[in-house]
Amino acid sequence: MDTEQYEEAVRDYEKVYQTEKTKEHKHLLKNAQLELKKSKRKDYYKVLGVDKNATEDEIKKAYCKRALLHHPDRHSGASPEVQKEEEKKFKEVGEAFSVLSDPKKKSRYDSGQDLEDDGMNMGDFDANNIFKAFFGGPGGFSFEGNTKASGPGNFFFQFG
Repeated sequence: MDTEQYEEAVRDYEKVYQTEKTKEHKHLLKNAQLELKKSKRKDYYKVLGVDKNATEDEIKKAYCKRALLHHPDRHSGASPEVQKEEEKKFKEVGEAFSVLSDPKKKSRYDSGQDLEDDGMNMGDFDANNIFKAFFGGPGGFSFEGNTKASGPGNFFFQFG
């Protein structure tokens, strides 16, 4: 378990539980099975590029950075394959943010409770809605030089 070799741990605990059916062995087996399930699902922390101990602010900043990087408007001139891949990443980033930015969902995700429910209900999830909440506007975005800022090279986003 300490080396995160969960499949082997599950096999070992199953053998132990078969020979000695104690409460402790059952608990160890269940815990190993849960950790194995958690290891096979999407790692939302990795998707956003943050540590598991990231603060709300770090999660928001990481989301903004990744959402802008993978936003479909940014890749409108790319090949259809690249556009599709970037759109998939954009949606993943939004999904990760929707879970990690909500304390209840984050707690359920971290503890593995979401796996007991056969995944979280993402039916009403829309990455574009999260993006719009952060960056505003129904349209795309563009980078423009800010002439009113304190000097050249300062940029702001313009949404329209």
